[in-house]
Amino acid sequence: MSSNLTITGRIQEYVYTILYHALILSIIICHMFPKTLWRLIKTSPAPGAWNMALDEAILQFTAAGRTPPTLRLYAWEPACLSLGYAQPVKDVDFQNLIENGWELVRRPTGGRAILHTDELTYAVIAPQTEPRVAGSILESYRRLSSALVSALHLLGLPATADKEYPLPEGSQPNAAVCFEVPSNYEITVHGKKLIGSAQARRYKGVLQHGSLPLYGDLTRITQVLRFDSEDERRQAAIRLLDHATTVETVLGKVLDWETAANAFKAAFEQVLNIEFVETQPEPEELSCAEELFLQKYAHSSWTERI
Repeated sequence: MSSNLTITGRIQEYVYTILYHALILSIIICHMFPKTLWRLIKTSPAPGAWNMALDEAILQFTAAGRTPPTLRLYAWEPACLSLGYAQPVKDVDFQNLIENGWELVRRPTGGRAILHTDELTYAVIAPQTEPRVAGSILESYRRLSSALVSALHLLGLPATADKEYPLPEGSQPNAAVCFEVPSNYEITVHGKKLIGSAQARRYKGVLQHGSLPLYGDLTRITQVLRFDSEDERRQAAIRLLDHATTVETVLGKVLDWETAANAFKAAFEQVLNIEFVETQPEPEELSCAEELFLQKYAHSSWTERI
């Protein structure tokens, strides 16, 4: 009997300790980030050029103070290969891209190629004066990574965001594939990259967007990138699986988009002390996005400019 009481007491002490630390963390977060109203925008799966146009349109309006800071959650239809802002288009195997029926777009952010399919994509869009994204790129990455890691923990994924990430053995630093090489403060599970993110600063605003692969074959991207030989393509696929993973691979089950989106919302609320209002883009933002879609992101002068 006394033994059971001792165990019960220890459990209660453990629970009280967790609650105490949670309270302290909450006080610290509230001191760092006073509660602020943000928009939560969930949009239906859309072509790559439209997704990039809408991200930039929201950036223009948010940076100008015409709309609140925004967390946008979205998906892609059809599958789309996106290139980083300064990535050469010669990396693309256009014949295989066309045969697969996949699209091509160039992002306004840096980094390497990503094949967007079977994923949740997030975009954080705010003025540079917003304390959650203020300071250097690395500082804002660190703050946002804490929310991303928390979202993955809510989903049962043991994710980390290390300040410095050593290149895994066999990595090619100049590889065309984003998920092959994690950067500082990017999200990994068991040493493998799970969320790939990139950031741009324009119009006195910050746009950081990234991809969480929910399921599917990560090596599909190697089908639409150019290699000198099929053996190099196979080797690239092997390296990719050594260095990156999906939610399905880690959990052993498929996680649906809405479940992942709800975890992102909850984590950003808790970690960054945000109050969300779920809404849709303003009509003026949609008009701006339509113009950017036609004149920029769906146009070869942008996509093939390098």
